[in-house]
Amino acid sequence: MQRRDFFKSLPAAAIALQTPAPPRPNIIFILADDLGYGDLGCYGQTRIQTPNIDRLAAEGVRFTSAYAGSTVCAPSRCTLMTGYHTGHARTRGNKSPDLPLRPSDLTVTEILKQAGYRTALFGKWSLGQLGSTGYPTRKGFDEWFGFFSQFHAHNYYPEHLLNGETDFLCRGNTGTQRKDYAPDLFTRRAVDFLNRQSASQPFFLHACFTQPHANNEMGRDTGNGMEVPSDAPYTNQPWPQVEKNFAAMITHMDRSVGQIMDTLKTKGLDDNTLIVFASDNGPHAEGGHNPKYFESSGPLTGIKRSMTEGGIRVPALARWPGRIRPAQTSAFPWAFWDFLPTAAELAGAPAPAGIDGQSIVPTLLGQSQKPHDYFYWEFHEMGFHQAVRSGDFKAIRKAPTQPVELYDLSTDLAERNNLAGQKPDVAARLTKIMEEARRDDSNWPILSPGEARKRAV
Repeated sequence: MQRRDFFKSLPAAAIALQTPAPPRPNIIFILADDLGYGDLGCYGQTRIQTPNIDRLAAEGVRFTSAYAGSTVCAPSRCTLMTGYHTGHARTRGNKSPDLPLRPSDLTVTEILKQAGYRTALFGKWSLGQLGSTGYPTRKGFDEWFGFFSQFHAHNYYPEHLLNGETDFLCRGNTGTQRKDYAPDLFTRRAVDFLNRQSASQPFFLHACFTQPHANNEMGRDTGNGMEVPSDAPYTNQPWPQVEKNFAAMITHMDRSVGQIMDTLKTKGLDDNTLIVFASDNGPHAEGGHNPKYFESSGPLTGIKRSMTEGGIRVPALARWPGRIRPAQTSAFPWAFWDFLPTAAELAGAPAPAGIDGQSIVPTLLGQSQKPHDYFYWEFHEMGFHQAVRSGDFKAIRKAPTQPVELYDLSTDLAERNNLAGQKPDVAARLTKIMEEARRDDSNWPILSPGEARKRAV
């Protein structure tokens, strides 16, 4: 069924029966970029200050087994928007230019808008550039302000951004000036959007900050691609300058989160707003930054572009006063593709059939629910990589012809002890899932590492 016919096919009575008693909650999803599992105080970080994000954890639930949609940006965001994992998603890796979503790719924003939500996106979007079918205003966003592409988003002091269908001149960044820090512009837009909302219409705000992603181009030239207006409050720390900047970027983003929270409180919208905070993948080793300096992966092994837990397991928090009990820690495993059905249920709208996600509303409300039978990821840089988690077992395959590695996450979170030889039946079962959990796609051919390197030249 085409997405444009999805809602038309539903009887009005069926939609009404699924609509919960008003008011439906506002939904805010704040997405960090390349923030590691160990980069926040509530996940054990001791040197980087994140009081506002830590307050989300103290007033809500902190997830210890939440997964990004991928180990890099674009596919991760695609799974978040569409409810499909990377075996079925439109985008399964980073491309330049961005691979646009198609008209048939139904997004969570389109579902929420159809359900009566006011929708806005500020920051980074990797799923369709200006004029394409995947452009934000064509995928359900009433308001959009952000970068031209995911590669444009490397620049923290851009001369131009996009404002709806037109470009926006950052006058403070013309010539050699560096006055308009892009994340600050996004925060102001988010605060302005919230100030214009009322209890009469629910809203969905997607705040996509780019911190602490590196400006890779600047990093190649200077050795420090961690762009931030000031290295405070770490100026006097005896750290390398790039690490002061890295820490300052995270603390700067934390202040933006605080502004969003304060605005909700001021507007009287706090009690009926679900805030979800997460990162799009694991920590980076770019722009001169060393992810080991602050132990950004925490107890996990690996970083961005890795299929080990450090590349895909991310910090994730949810706060909803009066509905989510405060100071919880949940080990319930979920992934980005679960967000669409979760938001749809909260909005009283049906989720499309056949997606890979399931609603985690019961878990948010402290109720028990059955987890997924398995989670699946595939990655198309440096060859073809796959990973599957089923229960506590995790399988990784680094090339199509290689055998899987098998780990028991309940006893080996760092994935150091390969059990494939000791548990061949489990390895075989997860290998079969790798073969059956995906569809071939001409945009994402299965390549060996050698073939991938040749194509990258």
